Amino acid sequence: MEKIFLLVFMLSFSTIYAQINVIPKPQKVELLYGNFILTPETKIFFTSETKEIKDYFNSYLKSEFGFELDSTELPHKYKSVQLLVDPVAGTNLNPEGYYLLIDEQGIVIRANKTNGLFYGIQTLKQLIQTDKKTREIKIPSVEIYDYPKFKWRGLNLDCCRHFMSKDFIKRYIDLLAFQKMNVLHWHLTEDQGWRIEIKKYPELTKIGAFRKYDDGTVYGGFYTQEDIREIVSYAESRFVTIVPEIEMPGHSTAAIATYPELSCTGGPFEVGTLWGIYKDIYCAGNEKTFEFIKDVLSEVIELFPSKYIHIGGDEAPKDRWQNCSKCQQRIKDEGLADEHELQSYFIKRIESFLNSKGREIIGWDEILEGGLAPGATVQSWRGTKGAIDAAKMNHNVIVSPTSHCYFDYPIETTDVPKVYSFNPIPDELTEEEAKHVLGSEGNMWTEYAPQHLVDYRLFPRLTALAEVLWTYPKERNYDEFAVRLQSFYERLDEMNVNYTYEIPPLSFAESFDKAKNQFIVDVKVNQKGLDLFYTTDGSEPTVNSNKFSEKIILDRSTHIKFGLFRKQKQVGETIEKSYSISKAKNKKIELLTSPSNRFERGNSSILTDGIRGGNNYRAGGYLGFQSTDFEAIIDLTQSTEINKITTGFFAASSSLVLLPEYVEFFVSDDGVNFKSIGKVKETFSIKDPSWKRIDFSLTINKLQTRYIKIFAQNPTQVPEWHPAFGGRVWLMVDEIIIE
Repeated sequence: MEKIFLLVFMLSFSTIYAQINVIPKPQKVELLYGNFILTPETKIFFTSETKEIKDYFNSYLKSEFGFELDSTELPHKYKSVQLLVDPVAGTNLNPEGYYLLIDEQGIVIRANKTNGLFYGIQTLKQLIQTDKKTREIKIPSVEIYDYPKFKWRGLNLDCCRHFMSKDFIKRYIDLLAFQKMNVLHWHLTEDQGWRIEIKKYPELTKIGAFRKYDDGTVYGGFYTQEDIREIVSYAESRFVTIVPEIEMPGHSTAAIATYPELSCTGGPFEVGTLWGIYKDIYCAGNEKTFEFIKDVLSEVIELFPSKYIHIGGDEAPKDRWQNCSKCQQRIKDEGLADEHELQSYFIKRIESFLNSKGREIIGWDEILEGGLAPGATVQSWRGTKGAIDAAKMNHNVIVSPTSHCYFDYPIETTDVPKVYSFNPIPDELTEEEAKHVLGSEGNMWTEYAPQHLVDYRLFPRLTALAEVLWTYPKERNYDEFAVRLQSFYERLDEMNVNYTYEIPPLSFAESFDKAKNQFIVDVKVNQKGLDLFYTTDGSEPTVNSNKFSEKIILDRSTHIKFGLFRKQKQVGETIEKSYSISKAKNKKIELLTSPSNRFERGNSSILTDGIRGGNNYRAGGYLGFQSTDFEAIIDLTQSTEINKITTGFFAASSSLVLLPEYVEFFVSDDGVNFKSIGKVKETFSIKDPSWKRIDFSLTINKLQTRYIKIFAQNPTQVPEWHPAFGGRVWLMVDEIIIE
């Protein structure tokens, strides 16, 4: 009987444990037996100091469950929620720490400060379980002592490359707060758009906030000062600090397109349409530049109460400064060694101005070059060396290297386990130097992520980073985190977050049966908990589509769309694969120009293997030709009737992957004497930053031939306005299809 009781107790305790799926993981958790049932009759106790937390929690209950808690004047625990600001010894008196006690009688949240109380509410929200049948609100009994490892837990959101709506920004403030993150680093000025209204310079948002493409399309937007005040106030209510970034001296094309006199050459310029590093930047020898920046920052300071103002400082080419008489005179007058010291002079002047207004600067790690401004905080992105150097100089640092914190990178480069393995404190720092590490940020650059794709890029990687920054390393374990993450997805579903995969989701094994002229496509789902569905008719996959269970047999050219689903919800974007069964399949191909070994090791057979390249030329399936034309001959082995020839090329203007100027097709019966049968051009603006595959096709009528030659003219150069001017142009070639 005693053994049976023990088994029942252990099973019950295990059930309770399964409900403790809080992210980030608290520092200390003790599970208690039983649950608290929250009802409309439950009372809430608060003080004048904790009223805003009470209002926040009641607002949550109203939106989720349709009721609010009435207040009680006495701090009795029975059937109540108590919100108390009171020192909690078990949290090292950390200002963001809290104590949470839940048992069958009630809930007590104590915190050192109101922001700690707010984080206790976030934990409480994650613990709430709702019975789907009875709608009973049940919360497991637990005792938690919790406080963060790092004080800076942030997200850098780029709203310049792609504009984000005001409501979208507020939504992300809520998502950050839910994961106990406390900084929104808001990237507001760039080459491709100026997003903040400055009253003294209204042209910045009339001209600088919009970019124009060759097809007449205009793209852009900006935040009025009223918008910004509303967003800042909203963030403050969620204990999120907004740190604005006003880029200088580089990444300033939108500003100098508006006011070209602030540049070294005087322009004219256009707001950037491509991604990359533009050589025209603010003129450091012109006093008007500093007047302009000080005027801008004066208005920025009025809008943002943050202690810090981020001034960028990264990727500022010195080409124009080297040839600018004003900049060279500045170097001479100030006794500077070179243009790197000129940038340091630039940053120090801005720091001095901001210090006079009671603010401090943050800059990317390039601000170390030429001498670091006296009080600057360094954000290290090019690895951790910048953080190490700055911390050893007794400067505070934010450590957000590309290796672990750049969430614009594909999941194949930076997956969730890699993010979770990140330690913001470099091993090279002593214990004393490590105190200068404020924390880290996830970086969401949006060159290839308009608003509707931001969720996919950030989640669940941002969730992994949230735990890295809150939970002490000794308490972290990836396997255990991965289990809690499965339940956390339900919370993200409730918040309409379109999360993507944890790891590269699919592995493909493809073969071709020559005898049957068929492709055999086998697919392995790498991530647990996901079901795979697919379509072959061009429609988007749903849970009612074909469920993948065995190898797919293709006896004709087919475009397959794969969708991964968690229950009824698609996870991540649709994955597309194209297979071509044409008369060129597996035929011998001779290249008359040499490809680069960087792509597919220069193996020409990928052009006739029937597997088409996708929407990322770097992921495989393309052959690269740098600064040379593409010319190839295919031997069909015998005289064959053909009706159409297609060759695919990739376009990625920012990366100097351009379309050919034209593609010409030739035929021959002997492989020596070729006759042109047509030339094809496709229009594509070099100002368009989109990544896409574009087919060059020629349709003919029942032409008999054995040999086909394809020639593609590589563009010889790009315009000087292009950020990669002077670089070598690539042709990226996809499958050759003959029908």
